[in-house]
Amino acid sequence: MTANEVQAPDSGSAAMTMFLPQSPFVQQLGIELVDIDEGTARLRLPYRDELSTVGRMLHGGVIAGCIDIGIMTAAWAGAAVPEKLRGVTVSMSVQFMEPVYAEGVDIVGTRMHAGRSLKTCRVDIVGTESGRLVATGTGTYKVG
Repeated sequence: MTANEVQAPDSGSAAMTMFLPQSPFVQQLGIELVDIDEGTARLRLPYRDELSTVGRMLHGGVIAGCIDIGIMTAAWAGAAVPEKLRGVTVSMSVQFMEPVYAEGVDIVGTRMHAGRSLKTCRVDIVGTESGRLVATGTGTYKVG
């Protein structure tokens, strides 16, 4: 292997561990991977004023972005690595439960069903300090 070659990941979890820190969108939001295991992923978004709207309320678009990233990470968690290392969100639904003010959130993703390439996942967004459910989402993600 030359200095410019990157070793292919041996699992979907390893792929996410490599991918997330390199993603410009994930970096911009400041999302951190906390834990990833077979079909589950836990990430964290620390609070920053730049991610809020009036009154230091975390913006709904930021929460939706967190759900999308949670779906992707849970879909890859423990999955076999396909020949082509790629993926895309096919569909996503978000339900906002209550606002969160000046507080980071935990992103908890669970893969509910896994077909050959389509994975259905659920994500809960929970206030890091309060433990309150802020939003939940479901989605289908295509791996490979």
